[in-house]
Formats: sequence, structure tokens, C-alpha cells
Amino acid sequence: MEGAGPADRACGHPPGLSDSDHSRAIRSFVTRSGRITPAQERALEELWPHYGVEPGAAPLNLDAVYGRRARRVAEIGFGNGDNLLTLAAARPAEDFLGVEVHRPGVGRLLLQLQERGLANVRVVCGDAVEMLERNLTSQCLDEILILFPDPWPKKRHHKRRLIQPPFVALLADRLKAGGALRLATDWEPYAAEMLIALSAEPRLRNVAASGGFIPRPAERSPTRFERRGERLGHRVWDLEFRRV
Repeated sequence: MEGAGPADRACGHPPGLSDSDHSRAIRSFVTRSGRITPAQERALEELWPHYGVEPGAAPLNLDAVYGRRARRVAEIGFGNGDNLLTLAAARPAEDFLGVEVHRPGVGRLLLQLQERGLANVRVVCGDAVEMLERNLTSQCLDEILILFPDPWPKKRHHKRRLIQPPFVALLADRLKAGGALRLATDWEPYAAEMLIALSAEPRLRNVAASGGFIPRPAERSPTRFERRGERLGHRVWDLEFRRV
């Protein structure tokens, strides 16, 4: 997801789902035409059968998807995939599910997965809200990452922000007991809004002793948008909540 202004063409719907099946009133992303390299296009065609997951309308059997039972981590809106790649390489005993709507980022991730020989990552190219609602079961994830979601800074667009109470409740349901929900943003008003929404969910507990934000996790790989924000002098706010 990573910051403002999505500008790439979104992935198509999984086979068997019509536009009406796949619609919801307000989305947290906008799809526009954008650049995709020939290599990324080839990756989407040739590597997708190995790494891609077409969720369809039924819940996923994650043990079958990965061919094993392991700790499961989902990153929603992985952008170019830098953080997801770093974590998957550092934690080979865990399984990672990346969800992203924009094709260039998905293509880039697929290329890097092949280059690094990583076998513990699967990718969904589509709307994370619909995927969590339809395809993931209650308490199936050990960790969820949402890093630098689009802040939609204009007041009239706040309704598009991803982190709102109904979605927070969905995230809490999909986490196992003790599972971690980790978020980051460099937009201070959105950080405050996230904190309020997460603190209001009774199944989540703030890890920060102060009830506020946590220091930047050392394991998080800086994203392109985070590095750009640092150059502009932006502060980053990190949150971590646990399912109780």
C-alpha cells in the first residue's frame, strides 16, 4: 500500500467472480493506468502459477496452499515487496502471505522471489478487505502487517482510509490469540486515528506501556515511501497490538 497516490493498474478479479460479486461501496485504493516493465509482465504470466493464489469465493486451506503447517504472517499492501522479502528470507520456518492490488509491485515481488529462491511466500493480487472477509478463517494468522497505508489526507477522502473500526474488527478476528497486528504511518493525523480505532477494539491490547506508539521495530525493512519521508523530514509512527 505504502503511501499516497496509487497509480498502477490493479490486478483482475479471480476467475469465476463477476464485478458485482467483487464490489463494495468504498475502497481504500484507486486503480489507474500505470507503468509495468516487460519483466514484471512476464513474471505475472510465468511465475504466478508457482507463487500466486487465486482465492475464489471459498475460504483458503492455508496448510494446502503452503504444503505444511507453520506460523503465518500476512502483509497487506506490500508495495514493492521489500519488507516482505526481507522477513521471508530471515524467517524461512514461517509462511508469508502478501496482498497487493497493483500489478507492477506484484510482478517485482515475483521476480525477487524467484531470484532469491524463496519458497515460503504466496501472493494474492486483489482487494485485501474482500480477501480477509471471504478467504481467511477466524484465528488463522499469527501476525498482520500494514505499513504506510494510503493516508487519504483530504478530509473528503477520509472515508477511504483502510484503518476504520469495521476493518479493525475483521483483523482482530483473523488473528490467533497472542497474534500481533503491526502498523506504521508517516501521517500524524492518521496515526492518531489508527490508535483510537485499534484501542477501541476489545480483542486487541496495545503493546506500548504508555498506551501510545512503539519504537521503530529493528526488523522492519525501510520501504521506498519511508525512505522518501525520511528525506523530507517526516516522522514515522509505529503501532503494535496483540490479540487477547
